[in-house]
Amino acid sequence: MSDSDADPGKVVVNRAMSLDGFIAGPGHAMDWVFEHFKDNPFPEVEQATGAMLVGRGTHEVAKKMRHEDTTYDGGPQFVLTHRPPDEPEQGVTFLTCDLAEAVATARAAAGGKDLEILGADLASQCLREGLVDEVLVYVLPVLLGDGVRFSTSDLGRIDLEPFASTQSGSVTMLRFRVRKPAAGH
Repeated sequence: MSDSDADPGKVVVNRAMSLDGFIAGPGHAMDWVFEHFKDNPFPEVEQATGAMLVGRGTHEVAKKMRHEDTTYDGGPQFVLTHRPPDEPEQGVTFLTCDLAEAVATARAAAGGKDLEILGADLASQCLREGLVDEVLVYVLPVLLGDGVRFSTSDLGRIDLEPFASTQSGSVTMLRFRVRKPAAGH
């Protein structure tokens, strides 16, 4: 089932996760992720993505990993932060506005395609505020035992509706719609 044509411009929390629920290992290690994405097992996700909104911590970790083969093109990158750098970075727009405005800005830049939300803290904030339409998780066959959890401990309950499960090689992609609370509840 593909919703890419019927529901353009979704806000999607997108992440790879170990089977024990970590999106990064100890010390924010991500090498275990790249081992499973050498051949881009789900190119349709990249093709549906028009922009990325990233938390500052995730952006800093990604900068340290630039030596990895990360040719993923998710469109313009926006980093939401309270501390923008003194010097601009090529291809990155730093935002210091509130969360809803940051999502709206990045979504507009996505040009009708999906906006990816990256980073545990930023994703948790967006989920809490009801700004997310979909959660996409790549489950990887590894147990890390420690690291950065899928969401922050203060997330609270978010109900999801599964709508797709696909496997490519060693990677299983799970897709969920975020159930929005009924009005008045």
